[in-house]
Amino acid sequence: MADFIKQNAGRFFANNKKGENAELLADLNSEYRDRRKDAVKRVIANMTVGKDVSSLFPQVVKNMQTEDLEMKKLVYLYLMNYAKSNPDLVILAVNTFVKDTDHINPLIRALAIRTMGCIRVDKILDHICEPLRKCLEDDNPYVRKTAAIGVAKLWDLDQERALENGFVTILQDLVSDSNPMVVANAVTALAEMQESSASKDVFVVNVAIMNKMLAALNECTEWGQIAILTSLADYRPLDSKEAENVCERVIPRLQHANGSVVLSAIRVIMIFMRYIRNEDFIKSLIKKMSPPLVTLLASAPEVQYVSLRNINLILQKRPDILQNDVRVFFCKYNDPPYVKREKLEIMIKLCNDKNIEQILSELKEYASEVDVEFVRKAVRAIGRCAIMIDEASERCVNVLLDLINTKVNYVVQEAIIVIKDIFRKYPKRYEAIIPTLCQNLDSLDEPEAKGSLIWIIGEYAERIENADELIENFLETFLEENSQVQLQLLTATVKLFLKKPAQSQEIVHRVLQTATNEIDNPDTRDRAYVYWRLLSTDPQAAKAV
Repeated sequence: MADFIKQNAGRFFANNKKGENAELLADLNSEYRDRRKDAVKRVIANMTVGKDVSSLFPQVVKNMQTEDLEMKKLVYLYLMNYAKSNPDLVILAVNTFVKDTDHINPLIRALAIRTMGCIRVDKILDHICEPLRKCLEDDNPYVRKTAAIGVAKLWDLDQERALENGFVTILQDLVSDSNPMVVANAVTALAEMQESSASKDVFVVNVAIMNKMLAALNECTEWGQIAILTSLADYRPLDSKEAENVCERVIPRLQHANGSVVLSAIRVIMIFMRYIRNEDFIKSLIKKMSPPLVTLLASAPEVQYVSLRNINLILQKRPDILQNDVRVFFCKYNDPPYVKREKLEIMIKLCNDKNIEQILSELKEYASEVDVEFVRKAVRAIGRCAIMIDEASERCVNVLLDLINTKVNYVVQEAIIVIKDIFRKYPKRYEAIIPTLCQNLDSLDEPEAKGSLIWIIGEYAERIENADELIENFLETFLEENSQVQLQLLTATVKLFLKKPAQSQEIVHRVLQTATNEIDNPDTRDRAYVYWRLLSTDPQAAKAV
């Protein structure tokens, strides 16, 4: 029975598919309009779920010649999908397309030229030029704006043909159109063509074009505004006065509900601020840019993330922009990890001697969260604050000591790593905390943390009574250690020898012997040879090194 089912399953499904297509074929050829429309809908439904209905191409194309707009849209959708696999049959539809571009209804004219542009088949290029020219000069702005994007699609397929037929010039003239939506689409198309143009002279923004784009800016849809603002960013003002004028006309876009429009407007303002000489005007711009950036953080997490990435870049150029708004970047318990990480970066950038106290207490709070990766970043952030702000370094070190006393393994290890950086920045200032660090020697299992503590022991060997014992402790597993730890152990042992030669002569000899004879890593082996030769030639020079 099972074998019978296996043998006949393929035949059954093939017959079923054949039967379904035959039924659709009959309905597509029906004399009743409703049945034909229903059949086209079923064809589109099958196409949408991935079934192959390309065999019905001629019958579907026959149904293009109708006054029913919904039916026409469905047939056009089918054509766009299957034109590539049936390029010879597309020619059957060309006459209807050309006829539709002369239709009395502007929606049908626009639909026809849009579909012709979307059918990416070489054979249709011979027939698209005249209808496209007519639509670019159409009385209806909806048709003109659709045709403007059609030029970009033609350019993508055949740049020479677009230039020969003068479409680029017509498109450049459309930037001066009376309808703002036509202007926006012309700008979008020209900007796209400029990117793929070899000569890069398709769309060069000059004073006249800039003024036309600014005039259309307020009336466009949000996508049109984004296109215009993106192109405005490529313009270079002639002087400070012109830059101020552009910024004043772009500022109202900062109140827009769409975050992308807001960020595009900020980009334009940030670029034009480079050319402004009036410091008071720059201060007023910075003041106006802060509230919209803060508002973006009330959006969905994905929008927040994009906004935070942009804010991060803005702060690199203008660190004073959000100086008084550090609280809005404090992490919420339900923030996704990627948002928390970005907020943490921005908090560090905004850190100064006025807000360091509240930032430190916030970071200390984060260090007790459950997300290990985020906790590590929070501990590192405390270290970065200490290095950035001299006056706050002691407060930061005390917070790190409190975290070490929690005895949470990954917190302790991360704290030791950042304390090493603090020691390097402020030598001989916080030596009193070394005993506390050394007490946690046994809990270290990560190479970076081990390397950091070894560096501290080697650097301050003369202050640590049992430095040789501590180094000995690490040397027991020298061969099994990560190369990062091995290199630090080598250096620390040599430092120990130079500071306490009597106690560590035997240790340094053993380490150098092991490193040169038993280690395969060339970095470790070469460093051991360098140290050995340096010590045997001139110990005083080694001390200076």
